[in-house]
Amino acid sequence: MTATVVVLFVAKRLKIVDYPEFSPDIVNKIWPLPLIYVGNLIFGLGGTKRLSLPMFTVLRRFSILFTMIGEKLILGNNPPFTIQLTVYTMILGSIIAALNDISFDAVGYFFVLSNNVFTAANGVYVKKKLDSKDLGKYGLLFYNSLFMLPFATSFSWFNGDLDKAMAYEGWSDLWFTVQFIMSCIMGFILMYSVMLCTQYNSALTTTIIGCLKNIFVTYLGMIIGGDYVFSIYNFAGLNISIAGSIVYSWVTFRRKDPPKPELLKAAPTSNV
Repeated sequence: MTATVVVLFVAKRLKIVDYPEFSPDIVNKIWPLPLIYVGNLIFGLGGTKRLSLPMFTVLRRFSILFTMIGEKLILGNNPPFTIQLTVYTMILGSIIAALNDISFDAVGYFFVLSNNVFTAANGVYVKKKLDSKDLGKYGLLFYNSLFMLPFATSFSWFNGDLDKAMAYEGWSDLWFTVQFIMSCIMGFILMYSVMLCTQYNSALTTTIIGCLKNIFVTYLGMIIGGDYVFSIYNFAGLNISIAGSIVYSWVTFRRKDPPKPELLKAAPTSNV
């Protein structure tokens, strides 16, 4: 968040990017994105901690269903039947995997499902505010991060993470500090990329593309994580959900805009 604020502030002063100056109505224009993003962050970290990586990634696919519902209710978008079918396939696979999850953790499931709700809300509201063009993508990134900082800092201080971070011995290591700062800048690039994807596509497409990257995490997590408990139905559910993600991407990117009819201009007639 700090990296995003600093990078965009400097870029605006250098006239590389542009976004509105702060005014009281900025709060109304950006709200409730900061709270949504902080909720997404908190529940996402909590779910990752309590569940195995394969189960976490497959349950995250419920965010796709929530996003599709949110787009219909808030944005009025109704995706084609083929798109809906792929989404339902992903959800079916997730349900099969969850019903046969031997390492079931109720609190972990609650965290992930809450994370899904916040993820869907974040994507839909970002799309809505981008379409309104009040702040633009740079203004959304800058003020969203700026207003998130007090909430995130307060939460980190309340649960003791801020004290642990300040007491970390690695700050004296120059190489670690450089890598840490670079990872923060990469976080800004990631948020900017997500914003662009949402602007040019849809919140639903952004959510599903985000889940596609987890295909590798799902399979590697079965081997590397050490906390995945194998069962044939759970494994089948994971693969059904992943197959739905791949088919969605294939269907989405093969869709082409219908050819626009050429405007035929009638030649002026003359009486000779």
